[in-house]
Amino acid sequence: MTDLPESLFANPVWSALHTKHRHFALTAGDACRYPADVAPFAAVASPSADALLQLHSLLAPAESVWIVGESYPQPAKLAFEQTLLCLQMVLPAELVPPASTIEILPLSNDHAPEMVALTDLAFPGFFRSRTCEMGSYFGIRSNGQLIAMGGERLTLEGYPEISGICTHPDHRGKGYAESLIWHLVRNHRREGLVSWLHVSATNQRAIDLYRRMGFTEVRRVTLNLVSRED
Repeated sequence: MTDLPESLFANPVWSALHTKHRHFALTAGDACRYPADVAPFAAVASPSADALLQLHSLLAPAESVWIVGESYPQPAKLAFEQTLLCLQMVLPAELVPPASTIEILPLSNDHAPEMVALTDLAFPGFFRSRTCEMGSYFGIRSNGQLIAMGGERLTLEGYPEISGICTHPDHRGKGYAESLIWHLVRNHRREGLVSWLHVSATNQRAIDLYRRMGFTEVRRVTLNLVSRED
């Protein structure tokens, strides 16, 4: 059975921005974040008022970011707007990915507008113009149109997160999401990496797919949408 170490995954954004994604990190003391055009995620070293004030300094007025954590103080000039419960799931190392049966194409910054438009149909606001720089992304096309995609988001040492899995509503039910996930998993296995993902606890359709493929739940984490009020 494959595990996701608590030391890395209890605060995965912090872990990523201090290791594999440190080149993205914007920091202020015990707070850090991704640039706004990369991802809407930030982190603090601990849930303290001082760390949240440092986070405040990294945000533009009225800007919102997501941070992981169960309980935070309520500092001035920051508003906690909503929470999102997510499952962290991992694919056990003993599972063997099936061979590919569909043409899957690499995506790059040149395809960013298409990728943002497609993901906005499913989870608007999470995928930004430079999100594709966080890892490798791949897509499936039909008559030249990007109809399905997926790639890597948070990257920790040895653990790339599978993310951005999305299929256009007109093309769902054809196994494209599963094909893209297996493509990423095959790439990870060749490099000795562990495939994992986040999924909203309310997204039962996606959870059912991941479980059917063999992903197992490791823990639940709470995302908090925090905005700068001044």
